[in-house]
Amino acid sequence: MIRLTHIALMLGLTVAAVSVGAEAQLYRGYETPSYEVTVKKGDFERRDYAPQVVAEVMVRGDREQAVSRGFRVLADYIFGGNVDEAKVAMTTPVSQQASDDDDGPNLWVVRFGMPQGYTLENLPKPQSAAIRLVETPAEDQLVVQFSGRWSDTLLTQKELELRAFAAAHGLEASGAPRFYFYDGPFTLPWTRRNEVALVLN
Repeated sequence: MIRLTHIALMLGLTVAAVSVGAEAQLYRGYETPSYEVTVKKGDFERRDYAPQVVAEVMVRGDREQAVSRGFRVLADYIFGGNVDEAKVAMTTPVSQQASDDDDGPNLWVVRFGMPQGYTLENLPKPQSAAIRLVETPAEDQLVVQFSGRWSDTLLTQKELELRAFAAAHGLEASGAPRFYFYDGPFTLPWTRRNEVALVLN
């Protein structure tokens, strides 16, 4: 995905209560979305995510091309390519999900979360009409974390593992999986944090 300068380019189960509180949670110095881990087993976590303001763009192409192009558009926005020429701090992860719009295949939604303190009202207005500023609702997500290069093969494998875990524990998910990329492409693969998430009903 581009140059993520250091980005970021984010039942028998062991119950954990990992609360993030009011302060921003950080990963390698970058803010991440606020969530609480309610269940944890190995690499699998069930998380309650708080609502979040995000900037998103829809991009057509194969998955890797789409996240790269989407990242560049959004990076330009937060680096000052907006009506106010204001800079917005980088966050992590970069999120990617297949669009549920009935507009043909290979359409992806790429998102950056906005730092805490921003609202739809006080964010700088994008210059690009392709960028949408939206607030996501609170969500219950099932997430699996892993390292390595985020190839299509590995992402598909982790999605299948996640769906099998959900089915084994009576959890129902809806929508396409979300891919969360916390590190840039120049980060050593075995030190990267990647995640696949499903929104639970």
